[in-house]
Amino acid sequence: MTDTTLAPATRRSRSLPRINTSVIVMTLYLLFLLLPIYWLLNMSLKTNTEILGSFTLWPRNLTFANYATILTDPSWYSGYINSLIYVVMNTVISLTVALPAAYAFSRYHFMGDKHLFFWLLTNRMAPPAVFALPFFQLYSSIGLFDTHIAVALAHCLFNVPLAVWILEGFMRGVPKEIDETAYIDGYSFGGFFVKIFMPLISSGIGVAAFFCFMFSWVELLLSRTLTTVDAKPIAATMTRTVSASGLDWGVLAAAGVLTIIPGALVIWFVRNYIAKGFALGRV
Repeated sequence: MTDTTLAPATRRSRSLPRINTSVIVMTLYLLFLLLPIYWLLNMSLKTNTEILGSFTLWPRNLTFANYATILTDPSWYSGYINSLIYVVMNTVISLTVALPAAYAFSRYHFMGDKHLFFWLLTNRMAPPAVFALPFFQLYSSIGLFDTHIAVALAHCLFNVPLAVWILEGFMRGVPKEIDETAYIDGYSFGGFFVKIFMPLISSGIGVAAFFCFMFSWVELLLSRTLTTVDAKPIAATMTRTVSASGLDWGVLAAAGVLTIIPGALVIWFVRNYIAKGFALGRV
């Protein structure tokens, strides 16, 4: 005989939702990643007394004075303006140089092409400290020290090889027959490159622009060495905030939150290109 008393319990156990292990792991991973950002935002909304006096998961006395200090003090907000100026300049210069260079590597074979390509990548592998002193002496001699263009050109040493490497991978995926067909149709090289070829590799251009922007935005050593006042970036300003009363933790946290925003905006606008780049290109 079958014991019918166990049937309801069995049905209830089968109806219980199963715990998805992957969801739990992903949730814990996201919490781990977002915890430092939340804690930075939490500190930026506190006073120094509350930051140093007690451990709290949220501000007890909410204040926006730290953000007001950054947005009204020229020594703070000028750092963001300087950083944006030389980062945008570097991104434009890097892409302008890298596009024809990557096309040459992807379409033509010449003596020493592989060695030249490898040499470009070695510049990206070298630490910035190796080039800090030569750049300092060179720019001081020709009058470029403490200018935006000085930092932008210095960052090209690392970003141009990276952009060439990324774009070359995308360009190899475009058949050479498209070039020949465009020339037969009467396109000049410039017209073909701008109107036909660049739209085909728009994902690669977006990925290269993203990495050039981010590497230039977060770089500290060269930007701090090559500037003093007129072009001093926000990263250098944040490292020079020690006073007689100690560190202003709230202002530093607010500056850190505002520093994350430009990078987050760039990721938002090029998110589709980044996804395609990871799927198709050399990223």
